[in-house]
Order: sequence, then C-alpha cells, then structure tokens
Amino acid sequence: MRFLRIERLVLPFYREVMSTSEAASTSLTAATLALRSQLHEAYGADALAPFDTNAAAMAADGVGATAPSVGTPAPRFVLPDVHGTSRALDDLLVSGPVVLVFYRGAWCPYCNLQLRAFQGSLGEIEATGATLVAVSPQTPDNSLSFAEKEGLGLTVLSDLHNRVARDYGLVFRQDDAPTAVQKGLGIDLAEVNGDDSYELPAAATFVIDAGGVIRFRSVSADYRWRVGPEEVLAALHGLR
Repeated sequence: MRFLRIERLVLPFYREVMSTSEAASTSLTAATLALRSQLHEAYGADALAPFDTNAAAMAADGVGATAPSVGTPAPRFVLPDVHGTSRALDDLLVSGPVVLVFYRGAWCPYCNLQLRAFQGSLGEIEATGATLVAVSPQTPDNSLSFAEKEGLGLTVLSDLHNRVARDYGLVFRQDDAPTAVQKGLGIDLAEVNGDDSYELPAAATFVIDAGGVIRFRSVSADYRWRVGPEEVLAALHGLR
C-alpha cells in the first residue's frame, strides 16, 4: 500500500519523465518512485531541480546512444579492483557470462538503490554461472570504502578517467549547476574520482556471454531510471 500512495503522488511527474526519455517500467520502478519521494521530502524540489533538469537534458541529448549494441563484441578492458588487483574482462569470461554495471558513484542514491538490489540477487545471478561486476570512475580507495560500507559481494572496479566507459560510449560531463549543489553537500567529484573533469558514465547494464558478445543492453540516458536484477536474470536464463 505504501508504494501505491507514493505512486499517486509522483506518477504524474514520472509520466512526464517517461515521455522525454527512453525509460520504461522495470523491476526497480516502484523502488525508484519511493526513493524520489524520500529525496523530495528530505531536500525539497528546489534543491533537486538542477539534478532533474540535468537528467532530463541528458535524456533529450540521447546520452549513451552510441553504446555497443546487442550482438556485438564487448569492448575488452583491464581495471583495478578495490584492492588494486588488475581484473581483465577476458579472465572474468573464462568462468562464464559477465553482468557489467556502470554506475556514477557511491554518492548517487539511484546507483545505491540499483547496486543494493543486485547485491540482494547476487546468489541467483551467480547460480547462472555469471559474475557481477560494477564499474565507476571512483578511485580504488573510495570504491573500497563504498563496497565495505554496503557489504557488497560483487566485483567492484575503478575506471579512472572513465577510459573504459568512454570505450562503451557512455561518458558525459555533468553540468555546473548540479556540481555546485553537490559541493554544497560535501560531495566533490574531483576528490572522489581523482580528476577535475567532472565526467561521469551514463548508468548502463550489459550482459556479456562467455564468448564476449553483448546479449543484453540497457543504457539510462536519464540516470534516474534503470533496470534491476529481474531483467538481468531473464537475460542470463535466455543464454542457456
């Protein structure tokens, strides 16, 4: 009943967002609606306006539209994990499919929502033989702090300067207005990511089969709406 009340309050806004982006209802929609309501109650619509405006502009610009398509080879990469150990996509694929999730950072409430959902379904994902990998531009130290705080059992990698995200066609520069608000809240992307480019990856999820071919692709031009474990599990079961 709680989600139904929240949906009545914010569904008109949700429909407006849906009409200006490629977002579609997913297994995380209800939880996202609840999160948006909580954020508006905590910070107020005016404080969140720069982020909403930026997200809508990203959707209109089609951020991430050039990401690799289903049926094409996944760009290969080697990235450090939270302990500084290099992890190569090719090595991960030896064990089976890889679920590759690009997230903006530990400071992003929508990223936290999605990663917690994936963590909750980690056993089911691993039961298919797949490895769940989350990638952000945060430094390894900041990624380690996040992984420990959230108790994440998935593989967390640091993509410094968004080099791999760029290969996947996901990189954009965050507008100055939300950046200024973040700094006022004590979030400095230059410190978190180790550079002052203020570039971030579009939220994206890929399922890559053991042969290195992309079999599922979801890119959220509007980072507020994204897929969850149910969509990924369906894709993984479809590989069998």
